[in-house]
Amino acid sequence: MSVALPSIKQLHQILPDEPLLMMGAGPVPIPEPVAAANGIVINHLGDTMACIVEQVKQMGAYIFQTQSPWLLGVAGPGSAAMEMAVVNLVWPGTKVLNICNGFFSQRLSEMSERAGGTVERLVVEDGKSADPNDVRKIIEKFRPQVLTLVQGETSNTTFNCHLPEIAKTAKEFGCLVVVDAVCTLSTMPLPMDEWGIDAVITGGQKGLSSIPGVSLVAFSETAWERIQSRKAPCNHWTLDANLATNFWHRASYHYTAPVSGLLALHEAMRLVCDETLEKRFLRHKVCSDALQGAIESLGLDLYVEPEARLNSVVGLSLPPSLSAQQVCAHISENYRVEIAGSFGPPIVRIGQMGEQCRVHNLFRALHALGSTFNDLGVAVDVPLAMAELENRIQSSKKQTPDL
Repeated sequence: MSVALPSIKQLHQILPDEPLLMMGAGPVPIPEPVAAANGIVINHLGDTMACIVEQVKQMGAYIFQTQSPWLLGVAGPGSAAMEMAVVNLVWPGTKVLNICNGFFSQRLSEMSERAGGTVERLVVEDGKSADPNDVRKIIEKFRPQVLTLVQGETSNTTFNCHLPEIAKTAKEFGCLVVVDAVCTLSTMPLPMDEWGIDAVITGGQKGLSSIPGVSLVAFSETAWERIQSRKAPCNHWTLDANLATNFWHRASYHYTAPVSGLLALHEAMRLVCDETLEKRFLRHKVCSDALQGAIESLGLDLYVEPEARLNSVVGLSLPPSLSAQQVCAHISENYRVEIAGSFGPPIVRIGQMGEQCRVHNLFRALHALGSTFNDLGVAVDVPLAMAELENRIQSSKKQTPDL
């Protein structure tokens, strides 16, 4: 029995006539040099690729703020980088403390269990940052070897603002600290060495403003010593950190690298370095603060209180009359702007990562958001909000002329 030839549309027939402005929780818009690099294919081995990899590692040392040489790439999303960190540091019998603020931190605990770890969860109230005193009490009692947490929990827009203190406590007890920084690396401070973090995970498609599908993990020297101390090989061949050093440190073969994605990542990281972390952090803070103030001027409520509010993905509470699906569908279909729903709470989320943090994007997204609420029967003051955004941006121009 033969299979009928399918009738397939061309890509331009599927995509909208006008591209959507991607203002959700990721992926984010990518700069032109990144898009251009993603269209290039070269040999995944050889001198050219070796040079690319070496520069990615050099830029990674700056962006992760670490002296450790053990930076590795992963052909896969941020979740693959997350799993690489977990399966190389956790094996049967490893005691893992998981600080659980939401969907993605819960994923870290599930990965730890699948790797054979004995997992204790500290479940944090939705929209709250983990309390360092609570963490200390559990560490003193449970004595974990590995602690996992997410710096910015995008699922509910929570920021673990006490990360430095939590990491310091973990170090007192000889506990390794694994941090998911997929949405926060390069959008806010995360000095890996200074804070004593042992593994930092990131994906290309959020803070770095690169494409999805190529990710990075940076291990501390202490974490690398633990990896080397394993009595049994990692049970994930592709995600084995030792095998990955063939490509990342010996210019040799592990598996066929995602060549175009690595070139795109190189350009995205180069743009971060060109901007400098200090300027980039300031740009993200100024843009996110301005958008948050403008949203409140609309008459809408932000979901998380300021101390624990994530700047790189902003969550706003929905009135009972509206669902996230209604809002997201309407703003996309009518204003060509894409924002995100949530993984649980009744909110919508607006991204403020990398190229999302540009003045023209802020104004377009805010106008589309306010107009959507008015269209759907929830009266908001769009002119007042636009004026508030303008005032905040103008007052910050002297500090951040590159907005």
